[in-house]
Amino acid sequence: MHPAPSVIFFTVFSGIGFGLLTFLGLGYPGVMGWTAFAFFAIAYVCAVGGLMSSTFHLGHPERALKAFTQWRSSWLSREGWCAVIALLVMAVYGMGLVFFGERWTILGLIGSVFSVLTVFTTSMIYTQLKTIPRWNSTATPAMFLSYAFAGGALLAGQITLAMALLAIAAVVQVFLWAQGDGALAGSGTSMATATGLGNIGSVRAFEPPHTGTNYLLKEFAYVVGRKHSQKLRIISIVLMAVLPIALLAASFSHMLALLAVISHVAGALVSRWLFFAEAEHVVGLYYGKR
Repeated sequence: MHPAPSVIFFTVFSGIGFGLLTFLGLGYPGVMGWTAFAFFAIAYVCAVGGLMSSTFHLGHPERALKAFTQWRSSWLSREGWCAVIALLVMAVYGMGLVFFGERWTILGLIGSVFSVLTVFTTSMIYTQLKTIPRWNSTATPAMFLSYAFAGGALLAGQITLAMALLAIAAVVQVFLWAQGDGALAGSGTSMATATGLGNIGSVRAFEPPHTGTNYLLKEFAYVVGRKHSQKLRIISIVLMAVLPIALLAASFSHMLALLAVISHVAGALVSRWLFFAEAEHVVGLYYGKR
């Protein structure tokens, strides 16, 4: 699929933001007063900023509120509800920490649960799509959650835990790539099934459906070269996990911690660009692009 910058920004930063809110709700780090305010400010900038950026990819952003009415059938709607509940509950929880010096544990736990559910429902928007076999896997939500937890632990200053979670996120990401590379071929989808003509014999493309481009080709038949893909995968893993772990393993300093965060975010952005760029929509078969 064509990688839209707004969606890449949304999936990366909202995940990190809700990941940090998850740890804050669990009491990590155990901060109060204006120190707590700083952590919550970072979490809300990432989470809300990411959510707001997602509306720019909509054809009619002004209709975004209508998504909340479809919670029975739409993962997008469920994501919206979980995000709103998480943000509201964590706002009250944060007020207790910042202004009253009180830790309302039950609110923190509820906020953490809905923060995790927000990331999960975001991942299910993509996981449910059988037309993109690479995404239609349990490894997709595992990837989204592992990135959120790793980024959240990193921003929460949980160094030892962050190192372990970064390593786990890297392993999950590599597994998703390995599994995804053969997903389209293993799905049983072909030119015959894509056109619905397989029952009358062997199907092949005689000529392109038309001479020009169209929306489907632009959005769903994006192709990234294998050589470029492999290079970007290596860059992503190094920036997302290897370099941050190396920086965290060194003697602690706020500068090294900041560099670890910057490196992780850069690697996550590259990884998420590949997530969309390498998506092989079955409609590409009809146009002879797969």
